Amino acid sequence: MIRSAITITAILSTSLSLTFAQMVPEPKATEVWGKEPVKVTPGEQGAAPSDAIKLNHAEWESVLGGDNPWTNENGVMTVKPGTKDIRTKRSFGDVQLHVEWRIPELDAKFVDQDRGNSGVFLQQFYEVQVLDSYENKTYNNGQAGSLYKQHIPLVNATKPAMQWQTYDIIYTAPRFGKNGNVISQARMTVIHNGVLIQNNVSLTGPTVYIGAPSYEPHGELPIYLQDHDHEVSYRNIWIREL
Repeated sequence: MIRSAITITAILSTSLSLTFAQMVPEPKATEVWGKEPVKVTPGEQGAAPSDAIKLNHAEWESVLGGDNPWTNENGVMTVKPGTKDIRTKRSFGDVQLHVEWRIPELDAKFVDQDRGNSGVFLQQFYEVQVLDSYENKTYNNGQAGSLYKQHIPLVNATKPAMQWQTYDIIYTAPRFGKNGNVISQARMTVIHNGVLIQNNVSLTGPTVYIGAPSYEPHGELPIYLQDHDHEVSYRNIWIREL
């Protein structure tokens, strides 16, 4: 009887070991080979990667209609005060956007919002503020890197006037239902001069100067650059559709 019990125990132990071995998947079972990412050549030091659209002077037009009225010198595009905003000829949704910008040297009498003011608008409506915020006091949700009047930047990474600065923006467009309801809000991540200042924050609606924002349904729309009466310069603007 003792020998039979030992034999049965050994058989059961072997059976359980086999069952356990059969339950453990092969490493290859979780390897994905059929969805190879497209190869992209990175740009050097902020240059456009191989799959980006370069938004040079010719890619923009006046919001009033017609050609881009801002000045263009050696690839540097500068606001021509009084000519109004410019917008891309193409429309976009979800994007990665790289923008380099420079505030002009201004007299000390220019303060607050009247100091190198401009803006980068995703899908026409959603602004990342451009401003001289190096040593210029203004309301915190209106300084450089703010998502204007909605999100204060996590830190102030601004450089002095006449130095080139960078925004790298990851933007997710809002989604709307068939009846115009908001399925998901617009979201934005902003890196300013290599420093994370907006971390995947949601927007409660388009940028507005007065009052509370609210959404109206829309599809893909152009990128806008703002003429706010100062000669702010831009260069090396490129975009990747996501």
